[in-house]
Amino acid sequence: MTHRLYYDDAYLTQFTATVLDCRPERDGWAARLNRSAFYPTSGGQPYDTGVLGGARVLDVWVDQAGEVWHLTEAPLEAGAQVEGRIDWPRRFDHMQQHAGEHMLAGVIWRRLGGRTIGLHLGDSFSTIDVELPGGQMRVEPQVLAELEERVNAQIQADLPIRCYFPTPQQLAQAPLRKPPTVREHIRLVQVGDVECVACGGTHPASSGQIGLVKILDARPSRGKMRVSFVCGMRALRDYQQKFLSAQAAAALLSTGVEELPKAVEHALERLHQAQRELKRAQLDRALDRAAQLTQEAAALPGGGRAVSCVLAGLDRDGLREVAGYLTGQGVAALLAGEEGPGAPLVFAAPAQLGLSMGQLLSQVLKPLGGKGGGRPDFAQGAGPGRAALEAAMAQLSGAEAAGEVVP
Repeated sequence: MTHRLYYDDAYLTQFTATVLDCRPERDGWAARLNRSAFYPTSGGQPYDTGVLGGARVLDVWVDQAGEVWHLTEAPLEAGAQVEGRIDWPRRFDHMQQHAGEHMLAGVIWRRLGGRTIGLHLGDSFSTIDVELPGGQMRVEPQVLAELEERVNAQIQADLPIRCYFPTPQQLAQAPLRKPPTVREHIRLVQVGDVECVACGGTHPASSGQIGLVKILDARPSRGKMRVSFVCGMRALRDYQQKFLSAQAAAALLSTGVEELPKAVEHALERLHQAQRELKRAQLDRALDRAAQLTQEAAALPGGGRAVSCVLAGLDRDGLREVAGYLTGQGVAALLAGEEGPGAPLVFAAPAQLGLSMGQLLSQVLKPLGGKGGGRPDFAQGAGPGRAALEAAMAQLSGAEAAGEVVP
């Protein structure tokens, strides 16, 4: 069975080994060695990359027999001695994330009684799923801040991290946070006296090398609380990116970073006020236009008159108000807020005309891929504005109607 050198020394980056087997696999070759420092995907931690015998290592995994396999871009000769070199920045990043996860999970356990179910180390951030007492799936922001402060205080204490295979007596006496998931070859990771759990991953020698843990998010997920976080250099890069973004946003609003939330709030208030004023102006213009449209309404074969019109920029509320004015003048209204797809549509008619606007809108939109319906006197929906109006007017009058756009 492959001797896993990373168990002996997580900082080992170069080694020599004998190729025991090599066979075609996927888009490369699978090589098995007598010993290896490459970490295979397991326990939520991704595999190591690097170079083996001059060939890039693309994947590393463990088969059911416990053998470690390396997917390489070129074949390796069975029986040959090869040199392996680990991609150290990737390895150390995973060491920081994994150890940080242990410490964060330990703090969550002690502060909230939360039991960590799973770990996923992603390319940009990592997540753990936590089962909280009483089925809770959220905690208050101040609680997250407290958890963050606690774990970072432990990191700054630079506690020793010990990774070892315990004797039965040591295992029985270990202050485990949760029981091991395996019965054989149990390996413990212990961080000072604040955390102890069974784990086969790679970790730094002390908590200080984790650098920093930053919680990014905590939200419900499949009945648990999913906590997203970054550690070490990832946390630094996250801060750098967000600080630069905050600086750029503050400069656009001519304020300091510390005043940015208030400046954004004021800017949004001004924007919403401007939007309300624009909406009112568009509606007033459309209502002024509606008076003229009443005079230009097309006569219907069965009696009565109808207006078919695109009132660009009006939402459904605005269209309803214009339709109310038109029907009050005894005119049926076929209105759309835009020319193209997804336009809000309102069809309305005075009761005395005996028209079924709900049925008309439904029939018109069905072949056009839109949706809508309603009562005989009023219906609403969404679809291709111009096409829907032309089809509806054709059904009412028996002739195509071009309609009119009011910008």
